[in-house]
Amino acid sequence: MPARVPQPTVAAAQALASRIAEGLGVVGLVAVEMFLCRGGELIVNELAPRPHNSGHWTIDACETSQFEQQVRAVCGLPLGPCGMRSPAVMVNILGDAWKWSGGAVAGEPDWSCVLREPAAKLHLYGKPEPRPGRKMGHFTVRGPDLARALGLALELKERLMAGATSPG
Repeated sequence: MPARVPQPTVAAAQALASRIAEGLGVVGLVAVEMFLCRGGELIVNELAPRPHNSGHWTIDACETSQFEQQVRAVCGLPLGPCGMRSPAVMVNILGDAWKWSGGAVAGEPDWSCVLREPAAKLHLYGKPEPRPGRKMGHFTVRGPDLARALGLALELKERLMAGATSPG
């Protein structure tokens, strides 16, 4: 965060999302997931009338998270400021990060590599059983600029995945 796209694309995406929300008469929030095509056109992929996993980074990186904004909106309270505290990168943690043996879980990832990093916040969802491709949590990395946050996030992901083994 922020997206690494030209400012006119950001403005077009915001305008499109606003038109959708206003057209639907949304109270609360709606996540509008889009794809940016090579030719520059935006395609709406998904609408979610609730907090959405693509916005979980707001917990750590924004003045008001998507979860708090939803509560404020449905309770008729003023919306909170939605600015970013700092650039951030969110990395999804999938079941592929676990250690596997013979198709069964043989151990959890070593969370300490993320937990030791002051710029990172780990969020595990408490799902009872990992599966390949299943989102089990995420971590967010904040930084003084996007390049440093992204670099650290990629480094932490590599460390976290170092102990993973194939489920097959």
